[in-house]
Amino acid sequence: MSALVNDSLTIVRRNLIKLKRVPDLLVFTTMQPIMFVLLFGFVFGSIAGGDGSGYREFMMAGIFAQTVVFGGTFTGFGMAEDMQKGVIDRFRTLPMHPGGVLIGRTLSDVVNNVISLIVMALTGLVIGWRIRDGLLGALVAFGLLLLFAYAISWIMAWVGLKVRTPEVVGNASFMVIFPLTFIANTFVPSENLPSVLRTFAGWNPVSTLTHAARDNFGNLGALGGGQSEEAVRAAAEYTWALENAEIYTLAWIVLILVVFVPVSVRAYQRAVAK
Repeated sequence: MSALVNDSLTIVRRNLIKLKRVPDLLVFTTMQPIMFVLLFGFVFGSIAGGDGSGYREFMMAGIFAQTVVFGGTFTGFGMAEDMQKGVIDRFRTLPMHPGGVLIGRTLSDVVNNVISLIVMALTGLVIGWRIRDGLLGALVAFGLLLLFAYAISWIMAWVGLKVRTPEVVGNASFMVIFPLTFIANTFVPSENLPSVLRTFAGWNPVSTLTHAARDNFGNLGALGGGQSEEAVRAAAEYTWALENAEIYTLAWIVLILVVFVPVSVRAYQRAVAK
């Protein structure tokens, strides 16, 4: 266990040093969230009607969810890049724990997501978003977002070990993540979607993650036209998953980790054994 912890922390340090030595990565990590918040907030907000302030408050949880899910692709890209450049071959010659590289990679990408969330939150506050249920609710929301992103990172780690080039990771992940994050309640209420899409969105874990975050931020009534959150809940067509959004989201997090942690470690062992 001590070897696993030490090796994981060494890989975390290695990946964070890379951010320091390649500041371009940090610049784009921070600029992209700002662009998303401003574009979605003012472009989609103008379509929503009024001054758009209600929509901007509504969509922040969706922006958070979309960004951290896409942030998980950094793990797959990093693993594929290390495989392509021979870094993994160098690790193979060292007495390292097989899980250390993967745990270190996924933990360092949590740091990227923390930076993105901080930048987005500050940008959201500037354009009118507010946390209305107190600090504890906000911490629960951000904690769920980071846990879900961490679980997605393990899926992407497995993908990165299976493909031949980093570019394939981006293409493959985009085809799956894009519909998952848009056929959801991220940017529009799920009850406004066509019936088939509404059913999918109602059980989509990205929807429940967004709903749980929106609830803990106190933003459920942002598009309610002055209605209370209780009135909005009563009018919405919630599935069991949305009614129990935190439990359902945590169940998905546990399921993904239970499946993809051992699968990814096994794929890494096979990769270094070649």
